[in-house]
Amino acid sequence: MPALMSLSMYGDIGSASICIVGAGYVGLVTAACLADMGHRVACVDVDEEKIDRLRQGCLPIYEPGLQPLVEKGSARGTLRCTTSYEEGLAGADFVFIAVNTPSTAEGAADLHYVREAARSIGGAVNGRRPIVINKSTVPVGTAEMVENILGAQNGGSVGPAVVSNPEFLREGSAIHDFFHPDRIVLGCRDPQQAARVAELYAPLNRPILITDVKTAEMIKYASNSFLATKVSFINEMACICEALGADVTQVALGMGWDPRIGPEFLSAGLGYGGSCLPKDVRALIHVATAQGSPAHLLNAVTQVNLEQRQRLVRRLREALGSIRGKCIAVLGLSFKPGTDDVRDAPALDLIRLLQDEGAAVRAYDPCAEENAQAALPEISCCPDPYEAAEGCHALIIATEWEQFRSLDLARLKECMANPILADGRNILDPARVREHGFTYLGVGRPDQTQLHALIHLPQDTSALPIGQQT
Repeated sequence: MPALMSLSMYGDIGSASICIVGAGYVGLVTAACLADMGHRVACVDVDEEKIDRLRQGCLPIYEPGLQPLVEKGSARGTLRCTTSYEEGLAGADFVFIAVNTPSTAEGAADLHYVREAARSIGGAVNGRRPIVINKSTVPVGTAEMVENILGAQNGGSVGPAVVSNPEFLREGSAIHDFFHPDRIVLGCRDPQQAARVAELYAPLNRPILITDVKTAEMIKYASNSFLATKVSFINEMACICEALGADVTQVALGMGWDPRIGPEFLSAGLGYGGSCLPKDVRALIHVATAQGSPAHLLNAVTQVNLEQRQRLVRRLREALGSIRGKCIAVLGLSFKPGTDDVRDAPALDLIRLLQDEGAAVRAYDPCAEENAQAALPEISCCPDPYEAAEGCHALIIATEWEQFRSLDLARLKECMANPILADGRNILDPARVREHGFTYLGVGRPDQTQLHALIHLPQDTSALPIGQQT
């Protein structure tokens, strides 16, 4: 099979007929973007309420830039939504499986929705052989499983070759990531099938890696596990910095300028969350253990991540004397800024820990309150940060929304019964916070203000790592 090459080597297939199974985060973004590229896209989901709302223009998720793309595709007739596999697959050249793969209680990837989708596709193709592409994040061996299901549905033992095309979309910038990917990974036992899928992406003119299907499936898990490892590494460094009196934000800056390391995912805080990193690390640990290959490093990565929330609660307990009976404000509920996704959000873990110790919690988030209250109905959500802080004994910044960087600290202090500010994302200047009369608790930052980092940049900043160029 060919290795890394440019998509410009493949021809443009023009307007293709595409079916996307799953109208969740990955499925809807993929559908809207492919429709914007001029393809005829049908998005299939068995959730009737979700499809009805989509037809009315109401999106099930918040993602910057997605609403206009969906509206544009619907108006042009290039994007339609349906609950019928037969309708969605009619005339389809390509079928993407983009369904959820949540964690089981044991940490494995739950492939129930993938199997259901494969059976439904096999029963609706009516003898046709569209190219089936797995976009969901799945463990090694899933493509083979889907092939077997498709084959059984059509009277054979093995179905058509399934192409693995893992997604690398970041919530909050998914539209940009789709149109400007770092790379596109395709895995298949039939290179011609993979080449046909590559043609879909030809207009993007981005590098592509065509490999065997098991390697493609592994690339997704390995990538996310490495990013999780970087987060847990810098959080462990933060713990050491706290013990020694060093500043982890400056340590990360000094590390990040090394091109072998890079600055991305080196922000100490409450740890990683969301729908990908925690789930994928757990799934890889489960699969590795089942194969007799203990994932020592990844187990440590997970443990460090969980302890970050516990460490902040311990520090609050020390600062307050006791958490029981105290009122604590939490700013930020989504797992990261730019999204309303609260799956495995560090803020929700933190709130549960505080409630377990007898605290009353009030919270504010620019767009994730509805999802947070569905996950934790007892959360008391407020319309702005200052109402959330009213009468509170401590305030925690749990998500690094941009608006929290410019809080009116004087107004905030007036609101609070006790001015303790725990900056769980290190987004504020400790000296400025302390000047306003707060007790400042950062992550891996000295208790007392020290020398600010003095940075001399060359006139040509193109030599700096991506992410630190000005």
